[in-house]
Amino acid sequence: MAWNEPGGNKPKDPWGGGEQGPPDLDEAIKKVQEKLGSLFGGRPSSSGGGNAVGAGGGLLALILVAALIFWAAMGFYKVDEQERGVIFRLGRYHATVGPGLHWNPPFIDDVTRVTVTTERQYTSRGLMLTQDENIVELPLTVQYNIGDAKAFVVNVRDPEISLQHATDSALRHVVGSSSLDAALGEGRQLIGDEVKQRLQAYLNDYGTGIQIVKVNIQEGKPPAPVKSAFDDVVKAKEDEERLKNEAQAYANGVVPEARGRAQRIIEEAMGYRSQVVAAATGEAQRFESVLTEYERNPDVTRERLYIDAIQEVMSNSSKVLVDLDGGNNVMYLPLNQFTQQQTAAPGAVQVDGSDIARRITDEVMERLRRQSATTYRRGDSR
Repeated sequence: MAWNEPGGNKPKDPWGGGEQGPPDLDEAIKKVQEKLGSLFGGRPSSSGGGNAVGAGGGLLALILVAALIFWAAMGFYKVDEQERGVIFRLGRYHATVGPGLHWNPPFIDDVTRVTVTTERQYTSRGLMLTQDENIVELPLTVQYNIGDAKAFVVNVRDPEISLQHATDSALRHVVGSSSLDAALGEGRQLIGDEVKQRLQAYLNDYGTGIQIVKVNIQEGKPPAPVKSAFDDVVKAKEDEERLKNEAQAYANGVVPEARGRAQRIIEEAMGYRSQVVAAATGEAQRFESVLTEYERNPDVTRERLYIDAIQEVMSNSSKVLVDLDGGNNVMYLPLNQFTQQQTAAPGAVQVDGSDIARRITDEVMERLRRQSATTYRRGDSR
């Protein structure tokens, strides 16, 4: 009889276990099943087939628990400070979450992270026709960020492609309403501001969620075939501006000088007017005073006026009239001619005025004596 056959006396365990038998595999599986059943609220089965089924169910439950834990762990995610999370539940928009640690059920919710604070850049260029029918090549740079994460993800399939199309449309509309000088000169800033406003309006109508920060219009240039002619035009305009500045500088120097001369002439005229008025006023007052004296004593005043007039006239004359005693003739002495002859004589020595006066006096006295002697002899002969 075998050692493990039922009935009879049991021999010793061949593994040295004494009277204790070897561990039963079914018993072990049954114990595990009972523990799992108690864990999940199940009841232990009394049949042998039930033991095998229960063991398989317990292992499946263990796998399900592990899978559940793994699935739950997959639902945790982190949104950075510069990002926003757009959640889609079963393909439909559910919510938008901010920075931090979040959990959503995996395979049910899909989270799309969108960077909203980083400033992005788009560059474009092209040939455009201006209002004055000139072709210009105008490059620009658009700086933008994401203002609405939901609109950026949901509303438009490819919002950045829409941005490019809207930029080209806005730029061509604004440049087509501007002149060539404005597009190439100082009007670029105004063009950039107008393009920004129009581009933002387009993007808002499309619902892209893009926020335009700035539009930089870079230096434009004409097409290559007409660049030389355009350079000549630019040079001519620079020469025109230079000549205008020179003319303005000349005007700034001449006009103040002319105004100064005009003011000086006006001041001189005012002074002359004041002088004439004052002299006329003085003459009028003198005439009134003389008139008063004349009304008091006409003869004396008339004689005094005559003497003053003769004195004023004769004081400016270089001629001398001598009235001889006892005769009716008047001797005329051209002292001015005598003085000029004395001065202009060749080899004449320059003398002072007192010398000339002495000589003239001596000559006059000599002539008077001769004339007196002649007159005296004529009287004796009679």
